[in-house]
Amino acid sequence: MDSKRLIESFTDFAKAKNIDRPTVIRILEDVFRAMIRKKFEVDDNFDIIINLDEGDFQIWRFREIVDDNSENIWDHDKVSLSEAQKLEDDFEIGEEVAEEIKFDSFGRRAIIVAKQALFQKVKDLEKDILYNKYAQLVGEMINAEVYQILHREVILLDDEKNELTLPTSEQIPKDRFKKGEYVHAIVHEVESQGNTPRVVLSRASPIFLERLFEREVPEVSEGLITIKKVVREPGERAKVAVESYDDRIDPVGACVGIKGTRIHSIVRELQGENIDVINYTDNIDLYITRALSPAKLSSIQHKGDRIAVYLKPEQVSLAIGRGGQNIKLASRLIGKEIDVYRELDVQEDDVSIEEFADEVEGWIIDELKKIGLDSAKSVLAVAKEDLERRTDLERESIDELYRILSQEFED
Repeated sequence: MDSKRLIESFTDFAKAKNIDRPTVIRILEDVFRAMIRKKFEVDDNFDIIINLDEGDFQIWRFREIVDDNSENIWDHDKVSLSEAQKLEDDFEIGEEVAEEIKFDSFGRRAIIVAKQALFQKVKDLEKDILYNKYAQLVGEMINAEVYQILHREVILLDDEKNELTLPTSEQIPKDRFKKGEYVHAIVHEVESQGNTPRVVLSRASPIFLERLFEREVPEVSEGLITIKKVVREPGERAKVAVESYDDRIDPVGACVGIKGTRIHSIVRELQGENIDVINYTDNIDLYITRALSPAKLSSIQHKGDRIAVYLKPEQVSLAIGRGGQNIKLASRLIGKEIDVYRELDVQEDDVSIEEFADEVEGWIIDELKKIGLDSAKSVLAVAKEDLERRTDLERESIDELYRILSQEFED
């Protein structure tokens, strides 16, 4: 391959990859200098002139003429007078020789290696461009086309046909994709596997829900309403705390929209995920009350990094929610563990949990004491679902424990 064909084929390839002109010239020069160093060991006395418009380049070597008997005649930037006069017979000592090095003088193998290096550098640069592009888009929502559906992930293509990954763990459980359809997701992270970037998308992240609110609610995108925090069980339930700095704007009403129009479009995108939008407040007790809605709380106690809420028996299941979702999401929204207690008749005398050692195994008593339950009433005040969540006890053991403790007060 001659120099002109090499330059033209490389330039066309780089252009197809959207590599700009200055970068193309820099890559060419880097590769040619590597060729020079391979053959001459140094490259500091060489100039490379690249003309992309003509599809050609020149390599010039510069050396100072010294006497044939000079001590530094073997220096890379020196040439003997006799050698110089083979090029032009009127050269004199002290003058500079500019000698053009022909491309084919590097040899066929070196030229093949240079060609491979050029194309590989563009591919490497393309990977760097992809990495840098998506590293700046982490947390932003994009729209990509489903390309391939695999067991553990879905491969999508962006507008430039770059492959993006949506792992099963970052999908909404009810998601069902079809090849060719377009999917919304956020850029979750950009990994570097070896020298290859891996762009990971997510539809399960709380940030994805936040971006949907920005898309559907103008007041959010304009900064009139702030989303303070989002917590989710993807595809099942979410809680979104919002706040407005303008007293004229109802943040919850604006996010829900007239007859729920705004929230409904978000719910459809999330495959029917139930979304509770609550008004954020610095009043922690009021914030807890709103977080546990629709349950109505009787009282709240703060116990270090935990919060105890007391409810009437019929309100307990509402506070806990199906599968414990409501209490889990409320705890994450508040940032503290919330423990649910039933209100009991305070007239009855309490009994230490140790008194039941004959009927309740010691390790179960220890489990109860670990979470601050040291009496029969304190155990019975906790919902069974909550006790199952907070201890290693199985449901059958909890049912039997409640039966034993309840019997004490019935007797």
